[in-house]
Order: sequence, then C-alpha cells, then structure tokens
Amino acid sequence: MLGFQHHREWVYPQSVTGSFTTLRRWTFLGLHVVLFVTPWITMGGNPLLRIDWPDRRLYAFGAIFTAADTIFLVLALLFLAFSLFFFTSLFGRVWCGYACPQTVFLESWIRPLELWIEGDRILRKRRDAKGLHWDLAWRKALKWSAFLAVSGLLAMSMVSLFAGARELWTGQAGPISYTFVAILTAVWYLDFTWFREQFCNYLCPYARFQSALTDDESWLVSYDEGRGEPRGKGRAAALAGSCISCNQCVTVCPQGIDIRNGFQLECIQCARCIDACTNVMDRLGHETLVRYSTMAKDEGRKTRTVRPRTVVYGGLMTTLVAAGIVLLLGRIPFEATVNRAPGSSFQADTDGWVRNTYLLKITNNDPARDDVVYDVRLEGLDGAEMLTDQVVLGSTQTRTLPLVVRVPAESVTSRSIPFTVHVTGEERELVIETTFLTGAIENAAGDS
Repeated sequence: MLGFQHHREWVYPQSVTGSFTTLRRWTFLGLHVVLFVTPWITMGGNPLLRIDWPDRRLYAFGAIFTAADTIFLVLALLFLAFSLFFFTSLFGRVWCGYACPQTVFLESWIRPLELWIEGDRILRKRRDAKGLHWDLAWRKALKWSAFLAVSGLLAMSMVSLFAGARELWTGQAGPISYTFVAILTAVWYLDFTWFREQFCNYLCPYARFQSALTDDESWLVSYDEGRGEPRGKGRAAALAGSCISCNQCVTVCPQGIDIRNGFQLECIQCARCIDACTNVMDRLGHETLVRYSTMAKDEGRKTRTVRPRTVVYGGLMTTLVAAGIVLLLGRIPFEATVNRAPGSSFQADTDGWVRNTYLLKITNNDPARDDVVYDVRLEGLDGAEMLTDQVVLGSTQTRTLPLVVRVPAESVTSRSIPFTVHVTGEERELVIETTFLTGAIENAAGDS
C-alpha cells in the first residue's frame, strides 16, 4: 500500500470466519448498544448518558455533572488515557482491532454491504479491473447510496448523545445539531468510500506512539517464522517449513500488509490473519503459524505480565479511581454562586444602613430529589440583615434571585468586609466567599 504521493492501491480484504472474528463481533455489538440504545434510555426522568453542551451538563447513569465538576472529567480522561497505555503495553494495538469506531463500522456495516452488493474479493477485483461498464456502474451507485445512508444513520446516532435522541429524530433539535449531523455524515461517507485504512496509516495518532508503549513482552499478532520458513507453494507438512504460501493471511488483511514480514506500524491487531491461517493449518493438521505471541516468548524467554511499565500504569489508574471515589463521596449535589448585581457597588439607605445587592444562583443537580428547600445564611458581618426569597427547586432546575445584604453604618470599619454565604440543601452545605463594600474611605474623605 502506497502513500498519498503515489497511486492508490485499493485493498480488497477477503471475508473470514474464526474465533477471533466471533469475539470481535461481540465487542462490536457492545459499541452499537452504547451508540444506538443508550440515547433512548432514561433514569429518573433524565438521559442515561448525554453530554448537554448548551447547559454544560453531563448526564451519566443517574448522576448529573456540571461545569463545577470539571475535575471528574479530568480524572476520567486521564483514566482512559492510562488505560489505553496499560492495555497497549500488555496486548498491543488491541483498541484498534476490537473497539475503534472506524474498525467497528467498517466491519459491521461497510464490508457486509460490499459483500452483498459486489461479491467477495475476487469478483470485486475483476469487475473493477475491467473499467467503467454497466454492471460496475449500478453496483457502485447502489453501494455508495447505501454508504451514504449508513453515514447519516451513524451521524444521527452520534449526535443523539449530545442533542437528545427524541429531539433529534423528531426534528425538534436546533439547527446547530443538524449541522453537526451533516458534517459527520460527510466525514463518515468520505472515510467509507475512499479513506478507510489510510486513516489508520497516516492520520491516527495512536498508530504513531503505540510502538513506544509496547516492548518485547507485549502480546502482538506475529508469524512463527521458525515453523513457517522456508515456505513454498505446495510444500509438504513433513518438510522444514509449514507455510504453504497460500497468502490467506494477506488477502484477509484490511490494512493490506503481510504479517509474515514481522511487526508493522499498519497492523491494527484485528487477528483476521490468525483466523485465516488457523483455517488453513487445521486442514493440514498443524497449529496456526500466525498467533498472538511476544518477542520474549519467540526467543525462549518468559513473558511477564507484571513489569515496570504495567506497574506504573496500573498504579496510576488505581490512584485516579481512588481519587474519583473520594471526590464523588464528598460531592455536593447542587451548585450555587453569588455575584454582585451588574452596575452596583453599595448604597446608603435613608435609615443609615449600607446596602449591597447580589445575585444568588442555585442549581439542583440531584436527579432523584424534587422540591428541595435551600436555606441561605451569612457569616462574618456583625449585625447584618439579609433579604431574599426562599428557594425551592425541582430536579435539574436553576433559579437566580436577588440577595440584599444590609449592615448598620456604625459597624462599618473598612472599605470592604469579607464574609461568607452559606447555602444549605437537604444534606450538604456550600460556602461561598465574597465581600461587602461600604464606601467608608469615600465617606470619611467627604466629611473632612
């Protein structure tokens, strides 16, 4: 397979069956459940999983996280990153072969459509080699139309995780949501019709740094050169080399590589070549020549699961999980802010008291509690009185109301006085620090 600067050599992967192909189908099913089913499920009246960008909220399995919970997003992203490092150090590029959306959609939708419309590998190659003709034209038109429909379906399902499935599929979502649907449809259509394996080879950043995450004790798809070589067409099993040069491991590869040439950056560890070689070798009464192995094992050394890099990655993952649990247990299920009313500083009332006006905003992030009463009190201002309404919120509701604080003029000793606002829900309390402006310096200067 050649790069962008050369003529494109199309890859025609042949269909294959086997234990690893079956295993991959189960992992593919899991991703499809998340993508197509999860957006429609609700828990406690809220989405099971949804990223609400306009309201800056994340709904996840009955919990609601807002911008105030950004630390959880950071911990989750770090955990996913180190998980990728950890499993790559153990099993190589297993993400690409078993869970990457690019691989999942190509194997679950695109290749079955090609097989149904155009036939298997040999038929497609022969038909394409003849140039433009009617049989080729109508099949390509039907296939590309099907690809467009699949691209639109996947785009709608992906945006449903952000805009809501019911709103998006019933036409009630906003224009921005449908714009993203159009963009994603175009991206997936380009990938399915032309880009395909080139994304893995030239654009995917994971492919570039995966070699730094693996070592000679990582389990990778490899060829047993000791048993397979020398190879030859029709070589008998009794001779030194068991490889019969059937090239099945090459024809089934979606990346267009020959695994017998050793470890290659383009390999996505999909194990299709293992299934192909296993099918051939079983008929000859031999073990497969392509299998999961490590360089250490091939050299007769022991393969260790516990080694420095796996210990470091595993320790970091454990620390992140522990930190997340501690923060989650201490999380306050509501958020509150106190900001000075726009354009206001302080005001001297006719009764000699000094007034400051704030805006109090409270959001109930507890999806399981309705009609929650929030109490507000002050600390740090002697003799102060507070004027505000009682706050009662349902689940996910937000309310902003004025908070007026008055202090007797005789208790004013400085230009600004720090104090705290305590907002108490049913079980937790949130403390907000702010300042009370008095204008004491200005008043003193005017009196002199």
